[in-house]
Amino acid sequence: MVGNLKRMGFVLFFAMVTAPGVHAENCRLTVSQPRIDYGVIHREALVEKPNLALGTRTVQLNVTCAAPAAMALRFIGAADGRGFLFGRQGRFHLRLKHAQVDGRTVEWQVAHLPGETTASGELLPGQILVARASGAPVTGQRLSAQVEVETTLPSAALQVRNEERLEGQGTFELVSPAAP
Repeated sequence: MVGNLKRMGFVLFFAMVTAPGVHAENCRLTVSQPRIDYGVIHREALVEKPNLALGTRTVQLNVTCAAPAAMALRFIGAADGRGFLFGRQGRFHLRLKHAQVDGRTVEWQVAHLPGETTASGELLPGQILVARASGAPVTGQRLSAQVEVETTLPSAALQVRNEERLEGQGTFELVSPAAP
């Protein structure tokens, strides 16, 4: 089982765009590290567990707008009901932390679930998270947040005969909260 594993490299790519919307055309979205490289795993590193956690990585996401804009984000990438896909069998999850709009701490609310905030800031497939403060959506010129990326692979994905590269890709979008 493990004896067949030679080595496997893991890379996660992020792309950044601003989606057309009411204010998005005047904004710029950046991510501090658009490529996360999990490196190579050799057979000596394997532990007999059903899943292998590749660890949590953190990148900084920043949005700068020429004029005050509503701050709402989504992540577009290959996904299933349990997360964003990493290779054929793995998944990665995104969590927005320590978010601020113009220096003011904000929380996140799922756009289609009014009244329910997501304290964890988890950015799930198909969801738009809207920045809120004091129970109301906020507008501003600068958004900053840490994005925690947590990636896992089932042990079965590591049973390979030759070097194999696994990737996950996706795009952060700044969207108008009214956008579908």
